[in-house]
Formats: sequence, structure tokens, C-alpha cells
Amino acid sequence: MKAALVQLTSGDDPAVNLAITAGFIAGAADRGATLICTPEVTNCVSQDRAHQRRVLHHQDDDPTLAALREQAAALGIWLSIGSLALKTDDPDGRFANRSFLIDPRGNIAAQYDKIHMFDVTVSETESYRESAGYRPGDRAVLAQADDLTLGLTVCYDLRFAYLYRTLAQAGAQVLLVPSAFSPVTGAAHWHTLLRARAIETGCYVLAAAQTGTHAATAGRPRETYGHTLAVAPWGEVIADAGTEMGVTLVDLDAGRVDQARGRVASLTHDRTFRGPL
Repeated sequence: MKAALVQLTSGDDPAVNLAITAGFIAGAADRGATLICTPEVTNCVSQDRAHQRRVLHHQDDDPTLAALREQAAALGIWLSIGSLALKTDDPDGRFANRSFLIDPRGNIAAQYDKIHMFDVTVSETESYRESAGYRPGDRAVLAQADDLTLGLTVCYDLRFAYLYRTLAQAGAQVLLVPSAFSPVTGAAHWHTLLRARAIETGCYVLAAAQTGTHAATAGRPRETYGHTLAVAPWGEVIADAGTEMGVTLVDLDAGRVDQARGRVASLTHDRTFRGPL
């Protein structure tokens, strides 16, 4: 399977973002990609909750989801929408950070709500409290795309190795990690963590990312690290998109998953243990 990773600099206007995203998807399909992946919060990067309440939608009437489902059907592709920021009916008004896999007929084959919330203090001047605006999911998700089994995750999930091990032991061959990584943590940890998840599981890791400075009509602009990455099951980086928007293509071969796991079968070597006391 030929996969394409789309790197975006989404702003806080979903309509503008949709036009750019759809253009990259069409170009990737023209180049032969049959699985196309977009980053986290493809539809809207914003740190202003009031603005989000004005421009976001519920899943059933979200224009970005509807348009991308139609495009996937028209192109006959599998489309991983890394995630969309969506309204929910939660009493506290929090949003969902929800990933979708769309099949070549435009149907939602799977959806996944980001489990781990990015509540961190990177420095005295940079902190995030994702859980203040988004409610966490509580279910791991596998999905089938032709002959490949995909494990769906989002961004900060990357730091929780047990999720990826669970997905791999349940059958995942490709782990999706759409992201909007901070520049500081990205420079320090992005490549290392993605390679580690591939090495630990013997999976391909595909991480479509947001990049650069994101246009904001309300609130403070956000910056993200970029470096959309594809990692092979043995841990070697097979593509790094740098920091510009665009499309990166890679070939996926399930045989390489089998080969890596045959060489180091650590997924079958779990042992129970006691302690620490």
C-alpha cells in the first residue's frame, strides 16, 4: 500500500483549512496514494475556547467531516483524518478530539477519541491544559484498511507505551500518530518516541503533523514542530517532511512487520511480576 502523510499549518478558520487539506489530499491521490493521513486538529488549531465554540460543530453536521468523506469516496481512497475538534453534548461543554478512518466509499470505518490529554508545563512561558477544553476518550481502536490493520492514536498518546503495545498485541501493523507537537518537546522527543514505538511493537508508525505558526483571528497563535515522520518496523526513519506544508509518500509492506517481529518477538514475551514493594 502506498501511504501519503499530509503536513499542514491549520489556522482557526475551518473553511480555509478544508480547502487547503482537500487540495493536498487530491494531489496525494494523483500520485498513487491509497491511504492518506492528515494531522491532529485538521479542521481548527485554536487556543481560544470562545472562538472554538463559535466555529466548531457536532460530528453529525461538521462540514469538514462531510466534505472529506465525499472526497474519499470520489477518489476511492482510505483517509485517516488525524483528528477533528468537535462539539459534544457533555454538560461541561468540553469538545472531543476525534480521529476518523474513512473508507473508499466515504463511510466512517472507525473513530477514536484521544485518550491522553496534553496537560503539561513545558516552561515558565509555555503550558497547556488540553483537559480544560477537551474530554478524554476511554477506548483503544483498531481498524482494517485493505490488508493492513491500523491502530488509531493521537499526539500525546505517544508517551504512553502501553497503549501501543496493547494495539500491536491485538493485531495492529501500522500505528497512526497524527499530531500537533510543541516545538520544544518536538525537538527533544519527537523522533525518539516515534522510533521507540516502532521498535517496541514491530509496527510501521505514521505521524502526520501540524507545522509552523498557526494563523489566529482570536487568541494567541500557536506554534507546532512539524517533521511529519514515517518509521519502519525495525525502527529506521523512512521519511521526514521537515517543516514545510506538503505531502510525503511512503510504501507500506506487511512483510516488513512480520520480519521485524520474527527477529525480536518481544510482543510474545510478557511476564507477570511482583512489586515494587
